[in-house]
Amino acid sequence: MESSPTMGIIETHHDVLSRLLPGDRVDELTVHQGQFHHVVIGSDRVVCFARTEAAAARLPARAAALRALAGLGLGFRTPRPLAESGCRASDEPPYLVMSRIPGAPLEDDACDSPAVAEAVATQYATLLSALAAAGSDESVRAALPSAPEREWQEFGAGVRAELFPLMSGSGRERAERELIALDALPHLTAAVVHGDLGGENVLWETSGGLPRLSGVVDWDEVTVGDPAEDLAAVGAGHGEELLGRVLTLGGWADHEMAGRIAAIRGTFALQQALYAQRDGDEEELTDGLIGYR
Repeated sequence: MESSPTMGIIETHHDVLSRLLPGDRVDELTVHQGQFHHVVIGSDRVVCFARTEAAAARLPARAAALRALAGLGLGFRTPRPLAESGCRASDEPPYLVMSRIPGAPLEDDACDSPAVAEAVATQYATLLSALAAAGSDESVRAALPSAPEREWQEFGAGVRAELFPLMSGSGRERAERELIALDALPHLTAAVVHGDLGGENVLWETSGGLPRLSGVVDWDEVTVGDPAEDLAAVGAGHGEELLGRVLTLGGWADHEMAGRIAAIRGTFALQQALYAQRDGDEEELTDGLIGYR
């Protein structure tokens, strides 16, 4: 019988995991597959293995960003880097060891309850307000990368050059409409932006029968940029009604913000596909291009 992806990662990296997670039984570990990494979950530590060479090259920058975030006092937990793989010439795979944030993503139907939805929206608004406040701190701006000035124009050029040849005619027409919407976006560096604030990366615990924000993981794409990016991810993950409540609570319910959110959200599949193409990740590329072929 062919091994599952989870068992394959554990078997491949058995000796490394035994050393990095000494308090855990290797055969009882959980593996999550993200777009760029395989993440092995231990009892109090997480080991992140890069899926591609490009992702491996980004691990030192990821560790540096996590160290910067740890000192911000954001009001929620972020992973702390604990250890990194050494010399690239060694036989060890590229990895980053981080502290584990307790909690789990919300269930898909969790926000069907009005009380839960209100609690979640309130905490998202608090989270995003903290990121916005951090974005005005000069020490934070010095520690984290800023969104490039021509970020969206360069993204559009990349999609046209690298993904259009892989699309059908109707797929290219759809993509072109989505890219044109980006042209009106201003260049903003107003907030710390997570960059992938989807449901899987926001962890919750239960307190008094309601979800309590435990922490946020997977800060690979963190920049100082436009908070509309994170708001777009909240809308994609939890729906328009909850997003609308977050916008109201945070004081962001205006037409301009709504337009920026819509334009950015419309490119999520293209973003996934373009980054997968550049990382050589065929599985994620295929998934991202489903609506364009």
